[in-house]
Amino acid sequence: MNIPQSSNSDRNRGQVGIGTLIVFIALVLVAAIAAGVLINTAGFLQSQAESTGQDSTDQVSDQLQVVEVYGTGTAGSPGSVSSLTVEIQLAPGADIVSADSVSADIIAGSSTGTGSVDFGDGTLEQGETGTINSFGVSLDGGNEASVIIRNEASASQLRYQFSAPNPISNSGDIRLDQ
Repeated sequence: MNIPQSSNSDRNRGQVGIGTLIVFIALVLVAAIAAGVLINTAGFLQSQAESTGQDSTDQVSDQLQVVEVYGTGTAGSPGSVSSLTVEIQLAPGADIVSADSVSADIIAGSSTGTGSVDFGDGTLEQGETGTINSFGVSLDGGNEASVIIRNEASASQLRYQFSAPNPISNSGDIRLDQ
């Protein structure tokens, strides 16, 4: 029985097949590594987007709203209002706010004062109202003023403008309009 001898061309074809297999395996490994990098990057970007979205929502929704501004009036023409009180509440959807994280300033003409925050038990929750009192600034009848309320926990700020009536017709509690 004669066994055919393999030719040189058959050996070359076998070597080419092994080389192709090695190149194919290398391509699969590179593609797997690239896919892993893409998946990792996508996960990082998703978590970053969620964090940014939450920060944006907090800045918009964790706000305070002014319910009413009033003070003690001294009748006269124009008269004046002192001992200002700003009544505030949480905006819809806002989280509980600690009195320690809230500060307020009032600007009335060239006078500026700071208010003391009173939330009763120290926090303000949905449905509750708190006050900011005694700015140490008086407002003459017919003049405008602004209160700036900052919530440091969410980095939000509210500017609320109001004015005193002119003339102030009675002494006692007077509501100041926006």
